[in-house]
Amino acid sequence: MDGRWKKLAQLLVGYSASVRPGEKVMIAMTELESYPLVTALYEECVRAGALPQVQFLSEELNRALLKHGSREQLEWVPEVEAFGMEWADVYFGLRGAHNPSVFWDVPADRLSWLRRSMGRISSMRWEKTRWCLLRLPGPSLAQQAGVDEETMLDMFFDACLLDWPEAGKEWARWAAALGKGREIRLVGQGTDLRFSVAGRGWDVATGRINMPDGEIATSPVESTVSGQISFENPAVFGGRLIEGLHLRWEAGVLKEARSATNQDFLEEIVATDAGAGMVGEFAFGTNPHIRCFSSDILLDEKMAGTVHVALGRAYPETGGTIKSAIHWDIVKDLRAQGQVYLDGRLIFDKGKMLL
Repeated sequence: MDGRWKKLAQLLVGYSASVRPGEKVMIAMTELESYPLVTALYEECVRAGALPQVQFLSEELNRALLKHGSREQLEWVPEVEAFGMEWADVYFGLRGAHNPSVFWDVPADRLSWLRRSMGRISSMRWEKTRWCLLRLPGPSLAQQAGVDEETMLDMFFDACLLDWPEAGKEWARWAAALGKGREIRLVGQGTDLRFSVAGRGWDVATGRINMPDGEIATSPVESTVSGQISFENPAVFGGRLIEGLHLRWEAGVLKEARSATNQDFLEEIVATDAGAGMVGEFAFGTNPHIRCFSSDILLDEKMAGTVHVALGRAYPETGGTIKSAIHWDIVKDLRAQGQVYLDGRLIFDKGKMLL
C-alpha cells in the first residue's frame, strides 16, 4: 500500500474528526477505488479505540435502481442508511471516482427522484454526525481531469497532507477582513452578481469536513441576491454534466436557469423544493495544490483562484436560513478573468486575493 494512505487515515482520525475511544464510526465505501483508504482508516479507528462499521455504496448499483425501479423505490429513503446516521458519532464518506456518464440514458425526472431521497440522507448526516467527505482519485478521475493517474494521485495527496492549522492562519485573516464588509459584488464573463453579507459569518474550512479542503464560505442574505452568473466549466450534479449554465436572480428569487445541455434535468433540480433555487452559499477556494479541473465538485470547489455558489441548503453556522434537500456547489473560475468587490473595493482579481 502507498504509505500516503496511512498518513491520510491518521490525519482523518486524529485531526479531521478527532475520533475518541468508544465512538461509533460509519465508513461509507463508495466504489472499489476507495478500498485502500477504507483499510487504512478502519485500522486507524480501531487503534483509536473506536467502533468502526463499513458499508458499500456504488453508482453502478444506483444505475440498476434507476433503470428498473418504480417511483416508489426511487423516492424511498433507505432505512439502514438513515439508521446509520442516527447510530454514528462520526461519518466518513470515501467516494471513489466513477464513470461520469453512468447515468447517460436515465430520464431527468427519475434521476431527480433518487437525488431527492439521497438529499434527505445527506441532511441527516450533516445534522446528526461529525462528518468528513472525500473524493478519491482513480483512472476515471484522472481521465476527467485530462492528466495521467500518477499526476492525479500526487495532486490529491499534496492537497490533503497540508499543515492545516498553519495554512488556516492566513485564510482566517482573510475571513476576518471579509466579516467587516456588507456587500459582495462578483463580476466576470457573463456575470454581475450582488448580495448582502451584513451580519453573516465567514467559515474557514481547514480539513475538518472535506478532504482535501480549503475554502472561505458565507451565506448571502437570502432576499438580497440579484444579478446573473455564467459558468465556464460544466456544473456537476447527480452524475450529469450541465454545460453552459447561466443563472439569474431578482431579490433572492431565481428568475432564469438555462444551460446548453441537460436543461430538463436542470429544471428538475431547481424545482426540488422551495429552497432549491436560492443561493445558500458563496465561497472562495483556497487550496494551492489543486491545479486542474476534474469535473468533481469536492475537488474543484477548493481550487485557489476560484469562487463558487451553492443552490439550496445553507449552513446555519454562517447565518444562513435556507433549508433544502439539495446543496449544489457550482464553481466559477476567475483565474483568467473576473473580480470580486467588497463594499465597492477590489479584493480579488484574476484569481488573487488582495486582502
